[in-house]
Amino acid sequence: MGVINVQGSPSFSIHSSESNLRKSRALKKPFCSIRNRVYCAQSSSAAVDESKNITMGDSFIRPHLRQLAAYQPILPFEVLSAQLGRKPEDIVKLDANENPYGPPPEVFEALGNMKFSYVYPDPQSRRLRDALAQDSGLESEYILVGCGADELIDLIMRCVLDPGEKIIDCPPTFSMYVFDAAVNGAGVIKVPRNPDFSLNVDRIAEVVELEKPKCIFLTSPNNPDGSIISEDDLLKILEMPILVVLDEAYIEFSGVESRMKWVKKYENLIVLRTFSKRADLAGLRVGYGAFPLSIIEYLWRAK
Repeated sequence: MGVINVQGSPSFSIHSSESNLRKSRALKKPFCSIRNRVYCAQSSSAAVDESKNITMGDSFIRPHLRQLAAYQPILPFEVLSAQLGRKPEDIVKLDANENPYGPPPEVFEALGNMKFSYVYPDPQSRRLRDALAQDSGLESEYILVGCGADELIDLIMRCVLDPGEKIIDCPPTFSMYVFDAAVNGAGVIKVPRNPDFSLNVDRIAEVVELEKPKCIFLTSPNNPDGSIISEDDLLKILEMPILVVLDEAYIEFSGVESRMKWVKKYENLIVLRTFSKRADLAGLRVGYGAFPLSIIEYLWRAK
């Protein structure tokens, strides 16, 4: 079939055809409209060729995603309640490290009094970033807020990784790093932790030299074992030519000071935080991170 230029002469020919249509009706002669003529011309072969012309919807999906195993999410209270035949308040879930008691009453009161919930929020989260700056001692221009730290993990990978590039993962640890890498078409090099769950820094150094991975994701305290990365180990990894993403989702439970301020000194360090653990507000999906200014500029562009 040709291309119809609606701004050129073909549009006139269409109008002429419609004029002919009106004339033919006036003469009471059978006439097929343009649409019907196309149908008449093709109907005889349509049944024969139908199976050959079907395009399956999944053919539009990127090939590596067609092979991707789905992420296994947690079961929400209402689903688990229905499956167990028990009231939600009688269930204590421990599979997602959620606080079973919830936030203090004043938090519920503040949420109930929230203004302007019917309009879109500030895309730059100015007031929240100012509050986080006051809380952390790090200026707000270094801070980016996301819909949970999960959004920021994916955003980092989208901005940093080209398809086929690699990350380092240190299992056992948070499974989202491997999943997001797969979604973004990246490879994963696993460097298992030592028997005491400390990092195998020597092996990490070997992998960085030989495989040239783009970034490494580290959790401290680690999920699921609670181990803390020593300052000495972290400094050794920061000396390597690799982007270090330090996930501090559980830092408030460790007695260790956050490394958020370190992003002002180390151009290859990102520190992630969340309200899901420290504030018992997993349902609000509030995550944030500290980034070097040379990196955060590009995340703002892509967010």
